[in-house]
Amino acid sequence: MSAPPIRILGIDPGLRNTGWGVIETQGTRLSFISCGRIRSDGALDMGNRLRQLHEGLMQVIADYAPHEAAVEETFVNRDPQSTLKLGQARGIALMAPALAGLEIAEYAANLVKKTVVGAGHAEKAQIQMMVRVLLPASQASSADAADALAVAICHAQHRGARALKALA
Repeated sequence: MSAPPIRILGIDPGLRNTGWGVIETQGTRLSFISCGRIRSDGALDMGNRLRQLHEGLMQVIADYAPHEAAVEETFVNRDPQSTLKLGQARGIALMAPALAGLEIAEYAANLVKKTVVGAGHAEKAQIQMMVRVLLPASQASSADAADALAVAICHAQHRGARALKALA
């Protein structure tokens, strides 16, 4: 008897645009469910921009009922102010699924790229192309959504090893 499908929410955090992608995995089979991006209004103060991201992610969770979430880890920019803002958006990306009671995994950008493309320093266009290959039904209209799907694919590939590690 095969295991039931697991629905995974992948999140690519960003203050301006937070990408999200939902897939299902059953064994080695991946299925596209949906994807998109949540935009915050740059004219608003930081608190209200973060609120927009939170509300958007909570709506995605309510609409698609994922079982698990995967979030891309923050990389350090040359500009410390940009890194701080990205970190705040990432905090929302971690908090929303935590509030929904989801198990959350975090993955470095290089691991996501290596898992999906085969190279840890792949370009965004390569990621988008491989996401379309792995999830032919996906219609990721933005790089943010494609990156979020890549995070979900990465989690689907590594979740078994994570479970074994947790048992040890």
